[in-house]
Amino acid sequence: MKNRMFLFGVTLIAVAAIAGCKEKPKKAGEPGAPAPKAAATGEKVEVAFHVMSQCPFGVQVENGIAPVLKKIGDNIDFKLEFIGNEKDGKLTSMHGDSEVQGNILQLCSVKHAPDKYMDVILCMNKNMRGIPGNFDACADETKVDKAKIKACADGEEGKGLLSASYKRSQAKGARGSPTIFLAGEKYRGGRQEAQFMRAICNKFKGEKPAACKDIPEPKKIALKVLTDKRCKECYPDRIVKQLKNMFPGLDDSTLDYGTPEGKKLYDAMASKGVKMLPAFLFDPIVAEDPGFNQIKRFAKDAGEYKLLQIGAKFDPTAEICDNKADDDANGKIDCDDPGCKGQLVCRPVVENNLKLFIMSMCPFGVKAGNAMKEVLDAFGKDMNFELHFIADETAPGQFKALHGPKEVAENIRQLCAAKYYPKNNKFMDYIWCRNDDYKSADWEPCAKKAKMDAGRIKKCSEGEEGKKLHSEDIKIAKALGIGASPSWLANNKFKFSGLAPEQIKTNFCSYNKGAKGCAKTLTSDVKGPQGGCGQ
Repeated sequence: MKNRMFLFGVTLIAVAAIAGCKEKPKKAGEPGAPAPKAAATGEKVEVAFHVMSQCPFGVQVENGIAPVLKKIGDNIDFKLEFIGNEKDGKLTSMHGDSEVQGNILQLCSVKHAPDKYMDVILCMNKNMRGIPGNFDACADETKVDKAKIKACADGEEGKGLLSASYKRSQAKGARGSPTIFLAGEKYRGGRQEAQFMRAICNKFKGEKPAACKDIPEPKKIALKVLTDKRCKECYPDRIVKQLKNMFPGLDDSTLDYGTPEGKKLYDAMASKGVKMLPAFLFDPIVAEDPGFNQIKRFAKDAGEYKLLQIGAKFDPTAEICDNKADDDANGKIDCDDPGCKGQLVCRPVVENNLKLFIMSMCPFGVKAGNAMKEVLDAFGKDMNFELHFIADETAPGQFKALHGPKEVAENIRQLCAAKYYPKNNKFMDYIWCRNDDYKSADWEPCAKKAKMDAGRIKKCSEGEEGKKLHSEDIKIAKALGIGASPSWLANNKFKFSGLAPEQIKTNFCSYNKGAKGCAKTLTSDVKGPQGGCGQ
């Protein structure tokens, strides 16, 4: 869940495949056992889903596999596992206690309603944010033994099922939801019924189930990739490879900006507002393919094409700041060109400086912020720490953040705290308190706990002062091309990633070897899933 340009879904971010031990086929009534469906040929293909019950991408793949199980369920050894952590007997999950309870209810449904558990899950998926509260209605709708399932979920049996499931996911290296294994191999293909059917049917070594003959042929889809060989961070081939997993009929061609054809296409697209490369331009027929649902929210009309928005950042008409050439023909080269001001390669080194870029309601940004408590304690005054935010300004004083208006409001409150309480990073006391329940709108108790003037924070954050702070602050991340939370910048120039205090210390110390905190050993493990939130 690491190419930051490609951030539109869990399956689109490359995760290294980790081998695991195969389990024996499940018997009826055991977690992961498939409901008996159509007549089997005798051969079974193992399919394992590792998900979180309130993850939208996990919900998506469950909805995609369900009709496949109805058609060829007897030929699939289907395992449903959950991702989370357990410490000192306490089970946790990325989306909180409600997700833990949802995970348990779904595992108990697998065990005590083996013929109908997927119907229960599909019903709950209709309102994943309503999990686990929607279980009762779904149990009634699907006519399962509600009492038996709830007894399981409320007792030690359910906890044991989830604990065992977490261990199986961890053994397979499954950290992001969904992580899918098909016949023991990591699956990165499409998530719709036809795509799952095609992939599973291709794994049969002997006679295939009859339903495999009815899979529609993949639609031929033209894709033009406009890129520039001067761009060091475009990686169009990687993205095309991932797209081919979603669209088996993809017919791609690549044009370079440096060729007459590429320049002509760029000029045409620039007139439609598409000025950054690489640009992935689909024939509109892509909207008719089942795989389009995976990218729909990232696609927009651009002239005669559908543009896949991937956060492209390379402007082929601008000065490239490190190639010793006058790219924009203004007589100035590299860092002497005004267009390179603020670019990472041209920034001066500022020793002992650490910048953290986050979204205030990104769970991974929250983890990074919490890690700074141990880091700041270790370095003290030997570290000049700055906190910055990732968002967009859609119009003067109007902002858009990945996690909605509440995140914008909290970003601004944290900026106001940083402005008025910078000494010894006191503003972080407010942030660490908020991180305990960052989704709550009740922020004032944290200001009081941090011994801050809540009235001052309120006045700043709800007025023009806060808007100005946010506007100026998010320009920093924009200039650096930072769109993933969390991201780190050491000494004003060097990017790195990490969530554990020891990782942060090690990276910082690689540029500041004399800092006193470098001799200390900090916490090296990270609780829960690792990753980032991206725009």
